[in-house]
Amino acid sequence: MHNSVLEVAINGEIDHHNARAFRSQIDEKLYLYRPKKVNLDVSGVSFMDSSGLGLILGRFTLARELGGELRIVNPNQSVEKILDLAGTSRLIPIDKPSI
Repeated sequence: MHNSVLEVAINGEIDHHNARAFRSQIDEKLYLYRPKKVNLDVSGVSFMDSSGLGLILGRFTLARELGGELRIVNPNQSVEKILDLAGTSRLIPIDKPSI
C-alpha cells in the first residue's frame, strides 16, 4: 500500500472454486489498511464467471463501507465484456489498458 492506495492483482481464473479464497485475502487487506483507494488489477484474469462478478461487487461495497473507493484496472477484452453485460461498468470505474 502506498499513499492510501491499495494495489490488488488477481491472476488466473475467478470461479466458484477459488472466489472465496480471493475474497478472504482482499478483505483482510481492506480491514487492515482501510485504504482510500483500491485498484483491482484484473489484467491477469483468464476466466471469470458470476462468482467473479460477486467478488468484485462485494469488494466495491466493502471498500465504500470502509470509506474508500474501488476501481477496476486493466481488464482484458473478455473480462470487460462480462463487466459490461452485467452492468458493472456503470457502477464501478474501469481504467482500461493504454495502447
